[in-house]
Amino acid sequence: MGKVKITETALRDAHQSLIATRMPIDDMLPIAEKMDKVGYHAIEMWGGATFDSCLRFLNEDPWERLRKLRRVFKNTKLQMLLRGQNLLGYKHYPDDVVEEFIRLSIKNGIDIIRIFDALNDPRNLKTSIDSTKKYGGHAQVAISYTTSPVHNNEYYVKLAVELANMGADSICIKDMSGILLPYPAENLVRELKKEISLPIEVHSHFTSGLANQTYMKAIEAGADIIDTAISPLGNGTSQPATEPMVASLEGTEYYPDLDFNLLLEVSDYFMKLREKYLKKGLLDFKVLNVDINTLKYQVPGGMLSNLVSQLKAQNKEDKYEEVLKEIPRVREDFGYPPLVTPMSQMVGTQAVFNVILGERYKMVPTEAKNYVKGLYGKPAVELSEEIRTKIIGDEEVFTGRPADLLEPQLESYKNEIKEYLEQEEDVLSYALFPQVALAFFKQRQAELYKIDSELLDKKNKTYPI
Repeated sequence: MGKVKITETALRDAHQSLIATRMPIDDMLPIAEKMDKVGYHAIEMWGGATFDSCLRFLNEDPWERLRKLRRVFKNTKLQMLLRGQNLLGYKHYPDDVVEEFIRLSIKNGIDIIRIFDALNDPRNLKTSIDSTKKYGGHAQVAISYTTSPVHNNEYYVKLAVELANMGADSICIKDMSGILLPYPAENLVRELKKEISLPIEVHSHFTSGLANQTYMKAIEAGADIIDTAISPLGNGTSQPATEPMVASLEGTEYYPDLDFNLLLEVSDYFMKLREKYLKKGLLDFKVLNVDINTLKYQVPGGMLSNLVSQLKAQNKEDKYEEVLKEIPRVREDFGYPPLVTPMSQMVGTQAVFNVILGERYKMVPTEAKNYVKGLYGKPAVELSEEIRTKIIGDEEVFTGRPADLLEPQLESYKNEIKEYLEQEEDVLSYALFPQVALAFFKQRQAELYKIDSELLDKKNKTYPI
C-alpha cells in the first residue's frame, strides 16, 4: 500500500462521455503543458471513439493529434483504449492489421495501451498483448466488469491470472456502466492482489453516483491507480472528478504525489471550455445527472441516449420503459455479455426490435446473428438451444478464435488507397473507417492542391517594371 496514482481522462473518456467526443486538438494544446507538470501517472487521450470522431466530425487526422500531444507531454505517459481484435472499430480485424496498428500507435507516442474485449475472451486479446510488448509498449489488460449469476470474484480472479500469464503488464477493472459497488470493489481488489502481483487500476463512471465511494474502498484494498476527470468534465456519465477525489485522500498514506495548485489551474481552463460547450449545445445537463436506474438495468449512459434516438426515429418513445426491461432479458438470452461496445449496441438494438415488433427475435440484425454463430468470441454462458435455433436455425456455431477466419489484409488496403497515401498511418485509418477516411483523404488532397495552385499563381505572375 502507498500513494495512489491518477490517470486523467479529460482528453479522452471524459469528453467522449459528456460531449460525444467532440473536443478538438485546438482545445487541448493550450493546457497540455500545464497538465504535463501536474504529476499524473498517465493522460488518457487517444483510442475509444476519438479516432472515428477526429476523422468524421472534426476534420482532424487522429495520428497528427497523437503526435502533437506527444511533443508537449514530456513527463507524463500517454494512454489509449483499444478494443482488442476490434481495434477502434466494431468488427474483428486480421492479425496483420492489429499488429501494424499497435506498432504505429507506439511509434507515434503511445506508452500504455489499455486492451479489452467485450466478452472477456482472452483469445481476442492475445494478438494485441503480444504486439504491444513486441513494440515496447505497456500492455494494460482490462477486465470488462459486469454482474450476473456467473460473473463473480472467482470468475474475475481466474481471468486476471490467465491475462497475467499471457503477458499483461497491469490489470484494469473496467466498470463502463458505473455498477461496481464499493464493498464488492474492495473484495475484488483484495482477491486479485492475493493472486497476482501486477499493478491494478480501477476505471468507473459516475453514472449511478457511486464511483467515489467505490474508488475509496478499492484504494483501501490496494488499488494502485484510479481514473478521474478534471471536475468541469467530471461526474455524470464521465469519471469521478479529479480534485475532490485527490482532496479526499489528504492526510492518508494514499495521497497522490501531484501538484494540487496546478490541478486547480487546469480546472479553471476546463471550466471555460465547459461554458463554451454548453453555449454550443454540445453539453447537455442530462448527462450530468445521477441515474440510479443504471444499477437496475446495467445500461451505460451512452447506450441510453442511443436507445432514445432509436425510439424517436420510430415514433415509439412511449416504449422506453418497456425496452429498458427487455434489455436484461436479451442479455440473459445472449449469455450475459458485459454491456460494452459492441455488445451494448447489439443487445440494445435487439431489445428495441423485440419491443417494437411485439414479438421476440422476429427480426435479428446481422451482427447479433454473427455473435450467436460465435464470430465475436465465446460468451460467459453458452446460449440455450432454443435461442440459438430461433436466431440462426440449424447453422453451425464456430468455436475457434474468430480472427483465425480472417485472411491478412494490410497489402490489399494499401493498394486500394495508394493514390491518397501521404503517410504509412493512412492505411490504418482506411482499414478501420473506409468511407470516412476516404472522404477525409480527398478533402486533404483538395486543400493541398489549392495551396499548391496559389503558390504557382504567385510564381508565374509578372509585374510591370
